[in-house]
Amino acid sequence: MIEVHVLASGSDGNCIVVQSPEGSLMVDAGMNGRRTVEMMGRVGVSGGDLSAILVSHEHVDHVRGAGVLARRFKLPVMGNRNTLSRSEIGCVRQLPFSTNEPFAAACFEVAPLPTSHDAAEPNAFLLRHKDASVLIATDTGVMTPALEEAMRTADLAVVESNYDERMLSDGPYPAYLKRRISGDVGHLSNIACGESVKRTMGNGRKLFLAHLSKNNNTPDAARDTVARVTGIKRMNIDCLEFIGDYRTLRAL
Repeated sequence: MIEVHVLASGSDGNCIVVQSPEGSLMVDAGMNGRRTVEMMGRVGVSGGDLSAILVSHEHVDHVRGAGVLARRFKLPVMGNRNTLSRSEIGCVRQLPFSTNEPFAAACFEVAPLPTSHDAAEPNAFLLRHKDASVLIATDTGVMTPALEEAMRTADLAVVESNYDERMLSDGPYPAYLKRRISGDVGHLSNIACGESVKRTMGNGRKLFLAHLSKNNNTPDAARDTVARVTGIKRMNIDCLEFIGDYRTLRAL
């Protein structure tokens, strides 16, 4: 079994702890250190439980707390070389990996997969432990065939559902920012998320919607849209509801 603790998910910060009885990893550390430790405590995770911090890309909402947490708990920070070289995390022990080349971390086999985002070399992660697997895929303008194949095999998919198309179009953002968000190297809309989920259905996979925009989306809009597109019952689609909310999910 793998437990996935979603501690934060959105533009204000992203942080997930992936845990099994044999080890734990943090995936992204986008909150400040104090807030991250507070949220870890709510789900019963301590710094001593962690083996490493994986970073998906260098944007501040994914690495804000990585440096201070790595130094406080004496953890390595793992990322591809392009991401690590552009992440402002200070002096920490770095363990680089190569995109598309699986590696071992704690008790997990981790496959770092490329996403389509305006960062140096952004990654999603497919994590496996024994017979359970989890996909964490956010910050991507499109779901590539490789990401969809990973989602098809995962027992739990934590997938971006960033914006409602009408809310973005009608909202106050300047035109250039709307183009960036909705472009192929931006973020995934609720509709695009639902279409990708529908294309990969079939194995009883659990679904969690991640990285919802606080200005261009709502939890209800995301769940309603994905439910309508996929035919999945709305009650079986989860996401964080508000800042400070968190979830513990399980992949069996």
